[in-house]
Amino acid sequence: MKLQAVDIGKTASAASIIFDSLRRAIIEGELADGEPLRQDEIATLFNTSRIPVREALTRLEQQGLVESRRYRGAVVAGISAREAAEIFDFRSLLEGEVIAVSVPRMTSQSLLEARQHFQSFMDSEEPMEWGELNRRFHYALYRDSGLDYHLKVIDNALDRVERYLRAQLLMTEGLEQANREHLQILAACEKGDAVLAADLTRQHILGAKQTLVDYLESRKSA
Repeated sequence: MKLQAVDIGKTASAASIIFDSLRRAIIEGELADGEPLRQDEIATLFNTSRIPVREALTRLEQQGLVESRRYRGAVVAGISAREAAEIFDFRSLLEGEVIAVSVPRMTSQSLLEARQHFQSFMDSEEPMEWGELNRRFHYALYRDSGLDYHLKVIDNALDRVERYLRAQLLMTEGLEQANREHLQILAACEKGDAVLAADLTRQHILGAKQTLVDYLESRKSA
């Protein structure tokens, strides 16, 4: 199992540490779809009991990253094209509203950080960085909305699809398209045009949905 082992036998926050480690490994694709997550093995890796492992797996299941299967126990959850489409449709509605609220309140510091993250994303040749840089770019444009609960829901939705997006960007021209669309969204925010920023954000997410669904369908056929 590809996990970074940590000795947390005497650590009070053992469940949180295991949760963070498993979550990162799943999102970054180090743990494959359907891979078993055996409690005894994980407990040994972290030098702890099965109790915090069970708690961590329960939290991951609540986020849709782990599922319980009969006779197999907990495994890394996969995703279907239909489910991916639903997640992206939901994101387009939610993120369009969030950025519309954020633009009138957006500070020059947020815009500067968003432009820096945009540049880093555009310059990066390391696929493992793309997901985090994409999140930082969008979060810089969303955070001034003050809609903290919305942002948490968006973050969880991205957790669910990030590992598939990375593969899709690698195998299609999605990275170049994402860069163009990020720049358009950023320009609308810098102009203070909340309506345009929201519309571009929705188009950006729905466009990514289609390329991801096409990728998932082609992978299933193959």
